[in-house]
Amino acid sequence: MKKIVKYSLLAALGLVAAGVLAACSGGDKKEGEAAGKKEIIVATNASPKPFNYEENGELTGYEIEVVRAIFKDSDKYDVKFEKTEWSGVFAGLDSDRYQMAVNNISYTKERAEKYLYAAPTAKNPNVLVVKKDDDSIKSLDDIGGKSTEVVQGTTSAKQLEDYNKQHADNPTVLNYTKADFQQIMSRLSDGQFDYKIFDKIGVETVIKNQGLDNLKVIELPSDQQPYVYPLLAKGQDELKSFVDKRIQELYKDGTLEKLSKQFFGDTYLPAEADIK
Repeated sequence: MKKIVKYSLLAALGLVAAGVLAACSGGDKKEGEAAGKKEIIVATNASPKPFNYEENGELTGYEIEVVRAIFKDSDKYDVKFEKTEWSGVFAGLDSDRYQMAVNNISYTKERAEKYLYAAPTAKNPNVLVVKKDDDSIKSLDDIGGKSTEVVQGTTSAKQLEDYNKQHADNPTVLNYTKADFQQIMSRLSDGQFDYKIFDKIGVETVIKNQGLDNLKVIELPSDQQPYVYPLLAKGQDELKSFVDKRIQELYKDGTLEKLSKQFFGDTYLPAEADIK
């Protein structure tokens, strides 16, 4: 009888010890709580600077830091960045490899039919860039017969493809490339083609950083809001609601303005009424 009592006591002690270990192990899971979060993979081409770029092997830039601020302290989402080619950004969204993308992406009707646009995070109008000694190009009316380099699938490529449809008698010459914007601007500076249409912030940053003093910037009229947006894959409606809400909060608490001044040198924010 005593042996039975003794063994029962040992068994009970063993269960208590197991319970204590389980409790301790549960308490130590705090660091692993991210495993319970939904992983959000954000695609970027890491170009153009200052929106997205690499520094000392790490991704940074205005849009990268905005995304980090969006997901900071989130108890639901864990964010991860992945660098890919420009075309790979959209292919990855199509295949659900990526849930979100930031790459100085502007609005187009075609993209809106395939993806979800989050609230805009920056204002970035397009400009025309030519060499200072070239007086033959003063506006979009003068680009017929002139040459440029474009990346297929970009907004500026689509704009110029549409231009050629409307000006078939004197189209502009489009040279397609996979080069990044910095390389394209260097080739423009070297006279390898005649002009480039791109966003103002990216153009001014590259001209300053690469010392391309032989280039000049021509403002372009626009009847659209030239905004920059995070793009999400179809079906990510819940994620879009979270991102939109956080962008509104970051606008109101001054985070977006702080990051804009840090990376752009000035405030390039959308109108508050358009952040919704």
